[in-house]
Amino acid sequence: MTTSQNTPAKQAIVSERAPQPAGPYSQGIVSGDLLFTAGFGPQDRENGNAVAESVAEQTRQVLRNIQAVLDEHGATMDQVLKTTVHLADLADFAEFNAAYQEFFTAPYPVRTTVGSQLANILVEIDVVARVAG
Repeated sequence: MTTSQNTPAKQAIVSERAPQPAGPYSQGIVSGDLLFTAGFGPQDRENGNAVAESVAEQTRQVLRNIQAVLDEHGATMDQVLKTTVHLADLADFAEFNAAYQEFFTAPYPVRTTVGSQLANILVEIDVVARVAG
């Protein structure tokens, strides 16, 4: 559980409960009263592998990874304003949507959902949340 200060205007958020970045990016960044997360896949922190084969279970793991980053800053899913969702197959939308809805309450965040070519996963999500500055 580490939070590091890069500059006064941009603070990196690091969670030991979420997968570590595979490249030069942060799990999350806070700037002012907004928290932005990286795009998370369904990887498990322990072994780095996707946790399941169904889009519903992958969606749940992705959102647990995002929750871990939000938790690091004392934020919750209720503070999420916007989500961007990448699905490997838009035919999986109904199954994805049912699992996604388990993590949010009304008023729901705005959402963009697109079909994307993903590397051996079915879903990737990033969020923007309003947090205390």
